[in-house]
Formats: sequence, C-alpha cells, structure tokens
Amino acid sequence: MFVQLFSFWLLLETFLCADLTYQIEEAQILGTYVGDIALDINSRGIFVSRDLSLISFSRLQKSKGSQLFNVTKTGKLYTNQILDAESLCKYNSECFRMVDVAIQKEESFVKIIEVKVIIKDINDNRPEFQENQINIKFSEDYSKGVTRTIPNAIDKDMGSENSEITYKLKKNRDEPFSLSYSRKEDGTTQLGIVLEKKLDREVKDTYNVQVIARDEGYPPKEGVLNVEISVTDENDNSPIFTQSVYNVSISENHQKSQAVIIASAKDLDSGKNGKVVYRFHSKTAKLAMDYFELNKETGEIFLNRQFPFDKQQTYKLFITASDNGNPPLSSTAVVLVNKIGHQNTAPAIEVNFVSESMKNTATISEGVKVGSFIAYVKVTDNDVGQNGEVTCDLRHNKLLLKSLGRMKYKVVVKKSVDREKESFIDFTISCQDKGVPPQKTERKFSIEVMDVNDVQPKFTKSQFKFLTYENEEPNFPVGFINVTDPDMGLGGQLTYILLSDNENILPFVISNFGFISTTQSLDREEKETYKFKVFVKDNGKPSLNNTENVIVEVMDENDNAPYFTFPSVNPFNLDVHYHPQSKSEITVLKASDRDRHVNAFLSYEIIGGNEKQLFSVKPYTGVLSYSRPVYQNDAGLYSLTFIVKDSGSPMRSATTTLSLMLTVSNQTSKMLATAPKHLDDTIHINLMIVIIVAAIILSVAIVISLAICIIQKYTQRNILYSDVVGNTNCPGERKQSEYTCEPNHPQYDVPASMVLDPGLNKESKTTLLKRDSQYGCKTDWKGSTSRMPLSVTQGLTQQVRNLAKQNWSRKQLKSPHHLPLTDLRT
Repeated sequence: MFVQLFSFWLLLETFLCADLTYQIEEAQILGTYVGDIALDINSRGIFVSRDLSLISFSRLQKSKGSQLFNVTKTGKLYTNQILDAESLCKYNSECFRMVDVAIQKEESFVKIIEVKVIIKDINDNRPEFQENQINIKFSEDYSKGVTRTIPNAIDKDMGSENSEITYKLKKNRDEPFSLSYSRKEDGTTQLGIVLEKKLDREVKDTYNVQVIARDEGYPPKEGVLNVEISVTDENDNSPIFTQSVYNVSISENHQKSQAVIIASAKDLDSGKNGKVVYRFHSKTAKLAMDYFELNKETGEIFLNRQFPFDKQQTYKLFITASDNGNPPLSSTAVVLVNKIGHQNTAPAIEVNFVSESMKNTATISEGVKVGSFIAYVKVTDNDVGQNGEVTCDLRHNKLLLKSLGRMKYKVVVKKSVDREKESFIDFTISCQDKGVPPQKTERKFSIEVMDVNDVQPKFTKSQFKFLTYENEEPNFPVGFINVTDPDMGLGGQLTYILLSDNENILPFVISNFGFISTTQSLDREEKETYKFKVFVKDNGKPSLNNTENVIVEVMDENDNAPYFTFPSVNPFNLDVHYHPQSKSEITVLKASDRDRHVNAFLSYEIIGGNEKQLFSVKPYTGVLSYSRPVYQNDAGLYSLTFIVKDSGSPMRSATTTLSLMLTVSNQTSKMLATAPKHLDDTIHINLMIVIIVAAIILSVAIVISLAICIIQKYTQRNILYSDVVGNTNCPGERKQSEYTCEPNHPQYDVPASMVLDPGLNKESKTTLLKRDSQYGCKTDWKGSTSRMPLSVTQGLTQQVRNLAKQNWSRKQLKSPHHLPLTDLRT
C-alpha cells in the first residue's frame, strides 16, 4: 500500500511540472469561462475519476492589486475582471498573464502549477489621427516630387493585424497629389503628400483631400484625416534627428541631474518653422515615461526617479521632434536605455584611417582598387569573462571588416567606388560583448570620395536641331548645346569647338557655356540649312571628349520680291487671233519668288489696260483668258499691266506689261452698240429681287410666245430662214433650216431684224430678249441679224388665226426644244 501511494505522488508531481496554456479574447464580461484545469489534468490519464473528488484547486493570492482570474475549488478558471489587452500589455508583443494555482489533496499540499492565459487582442480600436483636419501648404514654385509630411494614425490595438494600418489618398482625379509612405524605426509609417506637377495659384489655391487609414483587423476599421492643401510658400522641412536610433547604457548609480542622452534634431527652416519642440510619442510605454523626463526645449532625457535594477533591463523611448510651422512637421527617433551594473562596461572602438581624417571623416580616391586597406580598427574591453568577449560588425555594400586577430580589424574596399553615384560613404562600426545584458558600442564614420576624371562628357540629345532667322545682326542667339559631366574640378570644366564637314567657314561661334550664336547676317536664299558637328572636351587629365551633330535651319523672311518669268521682258508683245472655235485661255503668266512657304505664295491680277473688261487672269494659276464673249469690234491693241504679289508680311510685288494684239475672225459676232458692263460677282439683295420679278414676268411672256410660235409653224411651213451667223454653242458649225433652241444660257441680249407681216411691205426691227434659263432654250444671236421672208396668203393667215383660237396647252408640247420661231403681228 505504501509503495502504491509513493508511485502515485511521483507521477502526479512529474505531470504537474508542465504548464497549462489557455486563450481568451479581451473585453469579455466578468466571470467568462477560461478553462477546466482539473479536466485537462484528468485528460492526460494520470488521475482516475474517483481521485478527482479528493483534489482541490486554489489561486495563490498576491499582496497587492486585484486578481484578473479566479480559480474554483473544482479547477475551473474564470475571469475576475473585464480584460483590456491595450492596458495590460505592450504594443506588438504577446499578451499573457501567468496564474499560479495550488493543488491540494484533502488538506495536504501537492503542487503549484503555472497556468499561462493568453489574452487575444480584438479589433476594438480604429486607427486615429491626432487631429481630424490639418492644413499643409505647397508653393506654386515647387516642382514635381516635393513632399509634405503629414501625421500618421495610431491604432491602440495590440495584435499585429488589428494594429497594422494601410493608407490611401482620396481625391479628385484631376488633383495633382499622391500619397507616399515608408516604415520608421518605431514601426509606424512616415506619411507624406507628394506633388505630381507644378501648381498655379492663380488657377486654384486650395485643394481638399482625405487620407484614409484602415487596419487589417476583422472587420476592418477606418480613420479619416482631412487635409486642406493651400498653394503658397511655407514650411517645407521636417526636423531631422542626428540619429534615428540612440543607444545608451546607464549604471544603477546614475545621477538624476545628469542627462541620460540628448536626442537632438535640426530643422533647416528659419523662424518658428525651424523651432523644434520635443515630446514622447504615444507609442512609448507608460511605465517608461514614469521613469524618464524629457526637456521639451533641448531634447535632454533625465531620470525621473530611480528604477529597480532587478526588473526590466532595457527601456524603449520614442521621441518626436515637431516644429512650430502650420501644419507642424515632425520626425521620430528611438532611444534605447540599457541598465547595466558596474561589472559590465561597453567596449571602446578606436579607428585610424590610412588617409588624413578630420572629425571621423577620411578621404579616398574613386579609383581605389578593390581590396585596398583604408583603416585600422582596435577594440578594447577591460571586462572579464563573457563581458570582455567582443564581436564587431560593419554593414556596408562597399566596405568590409576583416579580422586581424583578437580585438583587431582592418577596413578594406569590397566593391569599386563611383563618386558620381556616391560622393560620401557613411558607415558604422558596431561592437558588442557577450555579457548579460550585452553592451554595444557604435561609431559612425564618413569617407569622402575624391573625384577622378573617369566620365566622358555626355550630350543630352543624340542630335541638336535649331531654327534661326535670316537677316539678323551678328551675335544673334541660335541655341544651347546641353552637355553633362558629373566630374568635379577640371574634369567637369568643358570646352566647345564647332567642326565643319567641309572647308567652308561656319557663320557660327560657340561659347564655353555651350551657347551658339551667329557671326554674320544669314541669308536663307543663299543657304537654308547648316550641318556641322560640335566637339566638347573636359580639362581633366587625361582629357575626355565627345562629338555630336548639329543642324541649323534658317527660317525665311519676306525679303525678296516676286519676278515674272513669263513675260520674260517688259513690255512683251503677243499676237492673238480669235476664232469662235478658240479656247478661252490665251496664255499663262508665270512668276517666281526666292522666298519660301507663305512668302512665296503668289497671286496675279490685272491692274491696267483692261477697260473693256475683256480679259481676266486667275489669281493663283496665272491663266489669262477672255472674261466675256469676243466681238469683232474688240480687235485691237491692248496694253495690259499685270501685278504679281506674294503673301508675306510686308507684301512684296512686281509688275509687267503685255502688249497684246488681238485679231478677230470674220465669223465672230459684231459688237453691241454699247459695251457690256462687267458683271459684279456679288449681287445686291435689292437687285436680286428685281431680277426674280423680271424673270417671272419674262417667263409668262415666253410661254405665250412659244404657243404662238407653235401655231405659226403650222401656218408658215414654207417660210425660209436665213443662216444664223455667230456662235450658237452647237457642236460644230452648221446651216440651220429652221431655228433651233439649244439648252444654253445667253449672257447678253441679242438684236434681230425680221419681217413680221408681208402685208406691211416693210421690215420692222425688234430686239429679242434673253430667254429665261428655266425653259432650257438658248440661241446665241450675239450681234447677228436674220432676215426671215414671209409669203402667206390671206386665207392662210385666217387659218392661222383660227388655229390660235384652239385650246393649246403646255402639256401638249412634248419638249421645249426644236420649236419654230415665229413673230406674229397683233
């Protein structure tokens, strides 16, 4: 029996050495069930069910403070308070509490077990900005890429997802802003409004956008920052700490009057925009702020009260430096305060450079070879044991730290150095011992990279093309040859030379700054395009050079008057014979102009000698033609004066005289008694009305005349018509046995003499009016006279009169063409 009891207690003690772990979400009501300790112990098979009645559980009580959890005698674990993870635990770390539970069998003590209760964070806090609305300012002189820092949001939740914040910018599509963000040392985000293009205050001086902060919890929560953007020239620099992370160690006898560290920030702005004020960031734990005091004006950190050295060994302080601008700009640095005892001191670092150095700054040439030795590092730590064992590290992509033995190192070049990409190499050597806690020392150094002439001058374009004007005075600017050379000193000083492809001397010079100008007045008509090269070299040793093509086009000015190429002499004699079959075109005037484009766009005009309005010239083709029908009395000598004009400004012109001898064929119509007047191309509205009314009246008269003509045709079948002399506009010349109406439109009234009635024994001259075009009937009687004898008996005349009384309608006329012309006497 004794052996069995001993084995039981041994197994029980072995099992209870393992801790139990439970999870519960925060914000649960008081008395929420967490877990069953007795059941979990029983599930391992160590106790039989009848033994559980002998086991009792109790929570060990602490001397101060209320208990978060309560344990019943049967082993059930409940909450004793409403749990809040944000007040109980640190940000972004596992939140839990240990519960010490005593196990007794009847009245005897058995074992104490540690129960770990993990308090799970819920998304019960939304991201919050310090202010709901801020105002930032951009100057209208700022170019693309200028950034204005804005405050970030804080989510008080402890879980990584619930407190993880993403940002987006809500704005109108045409507003030239974007949102930039980057992760800072304290885990928060550095936010900024980025200008995407230059602003014009005269167009718009205020923009309103929103920054939306959303956490990653479920469901996600949002916070909104309203940002008013004013277009002006204001605070544009944030305070910058001298270090992003300050690491300091203090001993247990550190005096309260002695500053632990100075977190100093500088602001490049002046006045109130450059005055910096320091404060603890909201991410700083309340316990840390209880032990430390921050001077708002100087950034000095002091001990507020002595803290026990048997607890937390490192305190993390987040210090924010803000200026007094509107809106204020800020930046944050991290201060790590390590507590150490007298037995462990930080290692000391001594660095000696091969080249001369001043205040931790040395110099190397960018031509230094990979593997070159540049500095010697010696580390000392007088502590013993692991407190005196030190390891050092240098993290940089161009430099490497190599060990030379215990506590000795050398710094060598790991990769080639290019001053044009990196003129200063900033690096940090950190050494840390193996004490508990470890002590670490960091020293920052800077190496200035000295320039070597290793970059060839580079043109910004593959070819330069310029436009310039002709007839300008010498030294007229042509263009700028833009060349870049990032080398310094003589290696960046450039010399320009113009090179011609032939032996001709270029009318250009180039200055030492790349500006091309003329040496003489240019004449486009002599040469309109210049092609040459520009040679550029630097003054380094050895000198580097480059060459590029240049094209200069000379723009035209209206400095040349046009001139006639035909007629080639002034005056020019031209004999022209007119026949009715002749074309209307007489000749073509031709002119030329040495200018180009609009300055050489020519137009022709008759300015003299055309009193009869017989000739016209097409303004843009120069075709000289008859402007109206030619009559026999138009024959004669014409001294026509022509002008040709260009379209430049000022307009230039030239004149010439053409002596045109016109002879006319006998088949040409005779001239009217009065010369026809030139019809104006434009008709006055009143004249238009008169013409329409006259056309209507004339149309009625023509209809009546046509009806009479038809009747007369049947009564005078034996009437002979004389040949019509003149241009009938019929294809070919022919004799007409009867009058034929052609579908044409005469321009002039036609005189005619005809015998109206044989009973009168005399001729009566009658003028035929122009036919209205709506009837499609035209006979060109220009200047011709037709005599038409009539032999009609009285009986036939009476028969004609009877026929005239019949009902002749226009519908009975199949066509208005080929109708006989008869004039009846009334």
